[in-house]
Amino acid sequence: MNSTNESSDRKIKICVVGLGYVGLPLAVKFAGHFEVVGFDIDKKRIEELKNNYDRNLQINKKELEKVSKNIEFTDREDKIGEANIIIVTVPTPLTNDKKPDLSFLKKASKIVGRNLKKGSIVVYESTTYPGCTEEVCLPILEKESGLKLGEFSVGYSPERISPGDKEHTLENTYKIVAGYDEKTTKRLSEIYEKITNVYVVDSIKIAEAAKVVENTQRCLNIALFNELAMIFDKLKIDSKKVFDAAATKWNFHRYYPGFVGGHCISVDPYYLLEKANEYGYLSKFIKYGIAANEKIPFFVANKIIELLKDKNKAPEKCKVLILGAAYKENVPDLRESKVKNLVEKLKSFGIDKINIFEPLIEKEYLFGVKNIKKLEKYDVVVYAVDHKEFKDIDICNLLEREGIIVDIRRRFNKQEIENRGFTYWGL
Repeated sequence: MNSTNESSDRKIKICVVGLGYVGLPLAVKFAGHFEVVGFDIDKKRIEELKNNYDRNLQINKKELEKVSKNIEFTDREDKIGEANIIIVTVPTPLTNDKKPDLSFLKKASKIVGRNLKKGSIVVYESTTYPGCTEEVCLPILEKESGLKLGEFSVGYSPERISPGDKEHTLENTYKIVAGYDEKTTKRLSEIYEKITNVYVVDSIKIAEAAKVVENTQRCLNIALFNELAMIFDKLKIDSKKVFDAAATKWNFHRYYPGFVGGHCISVDPYYLLEKANEYGYLSKFIKYGIAANEKIPFFVANKIIELLKDKNKAPEKCKVLILGAAYKENVPDLRESKVKNLVEKLKSFGIDKINIFEPLIEKEYLFGVKNIKKLEKYDVVVYAVDHKEFKDIDICNLLEREGIIVDIRRRFNKQEIENRGFTYWGL
């Protein structure tokens, strides 16, 4: 590194706005190279981080202690004004009617705008539709700051990490980078290159579109396998054996049926649909894919009722245990979890005795239980999430006589379960 760059780096101070699953790892990585302010409106979150505790279990105590001298966690918005690179990483969820919810993004933009100074760059990492940064966020920044674009600049670099994934991390996943102009793009590239590889694109809209396409593709691929699993169940064919056989061909791309939740795959396609609709394009293909994924919890609930009736068991007299409530394995996150949909559907069939064991969530969730060793016996056990905490579980020990195992994750061996006198069904 030459002396000019070293001098330039010393002048950089980064503020990460939003310290959730995206913001905290980013702040920690940058703190290895720059002075960092970590801002969040959640006072409890800030206090936890000051005590080197991450409730999301992504960054351990030693990692936080290591960078503690270079990072200041705060809920004081005036601290944002000390930074010249401001990175916004707040959630972009859906409203109840499945429309893009930009409320967090707008609120963050107002806070940043109130504390923006000349010469700063505001970078958005929150996933959204093409055009949002320049059409929604930029006007808010200008209004709140009293500055015009040119006196400050904007950029976009979508988050691409997957919570709980220890293989594809921030360090080894390309960071897409785009700035409002060439100068901004170059500056942002230099900064992000300190922590990972960078892929520069021509415009902010291209960067926004690339991110939303990544998760739309996964949504549709999983939707196909969900649809196939439901078809093969009707045909009395084991879908896993079908997919195992098909996967022996070199150009077969293997995906797995199951619940599609979380803040990315189950959300981002709606953002793309909204923008397409605005321009008069109705994407039936994406809508059908979303619908196929949304159907799975109801399909599973119907299957449970069917299996109970085959055993002449009245649903209203049966007890059900669901293992796992998070949207994916080894992540303490309930956002868009389809376990909730499953529970609601089972209740509509008259099943009121439902317990959920979710070891990663501190608070009780729905009808949660805290200690699996103290569980009673159940008529149905649903294996919904493949947490490592469940690795050594003997699921049959949780079943009543003639009990049923519903294996969403295909963790267990069908023949072994049936040899022990129980019923097995896998998605």
